[in-house]
Amino acid sequence: MFVLECERSSGIIWCLQFGEGSVTGDMCEDLCVDGLVEYKRCLYYENGKKVIEARWRGSPVILKSKLENFSSYEPLGILDYQDTAEELSPLDVVFYATLELRNSLGLAEDEGEDEGGEGGNSSLARLWQKKLKSRDRSYSQAELASLWSLLQQEEYTFLRVLQDLSTHVAKVLGSCGHFYAVEYLSAGHAWDQNIFSLEGVEVPGPRARWSSRGKVQRVALSFLDMVHHFDHDFAHKLHLCDIKPENFAIRKDLTVVAIDVDMAFFEPKMRDILDQNCSSDDDCNFFDCSSRCDRDRRRCSAVRRNSNLQVICEKIFRPWFSPTLLGSKAGLPLQVELQQAVQECSETEGGGVEEEDGGGEVGHRGHSVHLRLLSVLTRLVQEGGASGEEGGAWEERGHTALNF
Repeated sequence: MFVLECERSSGIIWCLQFGEGSVTGDMCEDLCVDGLVEYKRCLYYENGKKVIEARWRGSPVILKSKLENFSSYEPLGILDYQDTAEELSPLDVVFYATLELRNSLGLAEDEGEDEGGEGGNSSLARLWQKKLKSRDRSYSQAELASLWSLLQQEEYTFLRVLQDLSTHVAKVLGSCGHFYAVEYLSAGHAWDQNIFSLEGVEVPGPRARWSSRGKVQRVALSFLDMVHHFDHDFAHKLHLCDIKPENFAIRKDLTVVAIDVDMAFFEPKMRDILDQNCSSDDDCNFFDCSSRCDRDRRRCSAVRRNSNLQVICEKIFRPWFSPTLLGSKAGLPLQVELQQAVQECSETEGGGVEEEDGGGEVGHRGHSVHLRLLSVLTRLVQEGGASGEEGGAWEERGHTALNF
């Protein structure tokens, strides 16, 4: 019954709505007319949220929706007053979509307009103007209603916007109504000593084959690149508040990808979340994001105390580079230096975040830890490539249509 409810009912309802002309998207015809979308299995189904593994035109994809039914999303109010024959102009769509994006991401309308740089918030308007306006006709009500349901899903807005700015997020491939498809990537697993499956990966460079340990070191370097990218390459820091292996994956070139960003927040929204009443520091923990309690004010600091890097070191790097897994190589100088750097990282608060009160020193310590990890891991990768190292204690076991 669970499988039937999760998988089959979705396709039937989508196609009924598509046939009625109430929803659309670049997956709808493939799903409802040509039979090019094949359901494989239900990965998650709770409180209306569905995550489904499928194949679209022969390639594996993941289908997602925050709410089960299209009718559960707030309609675009302007459609209630818009004459059916009088469609909104592309410029109107850009305006409404940008407002909804900023609201979903927790960004004020006037923030970032003068900050410049491709990562600024003003790039949201530019990106969506380019995407939504690059057509020679207006948008139908079905297109607008479908787009509006997608923009109310925070994870969709994150992925859809950030995929144009980052290689470290999963790519949105298409949509039908309120469901959207993202690229299929195998998630990590805490029970796997390598966390990620390293089969079939393609490591760039002159060496045709690396040991599992060498691949893990390269994945760790990609984690560091992702952290630096999320900290510095947007107008606001991007905070990850649910860091665990299952929320990340790797591509074949060993690039780390965030595949579940339900708990990712830009700095303004992060501050709003942390700024709560408290009686102790324990009241200021929001999953993996925490701050301190000002007992005089009985209020949590709006500034995050820990960092993405600190949590990654604690929950991913420490298990990876523990002496137990390294075996006889654990005592080698570079391995010892790496273990010490990971330990320091997991105990260093801030990780580059500038605290409100004298945070320059905290930010400097976090930056130094990042540089130290980067240096040690780079030397380990170079040493492994130069020595032709294999084996060791750490071996691996065992679209042209509308596209929102």
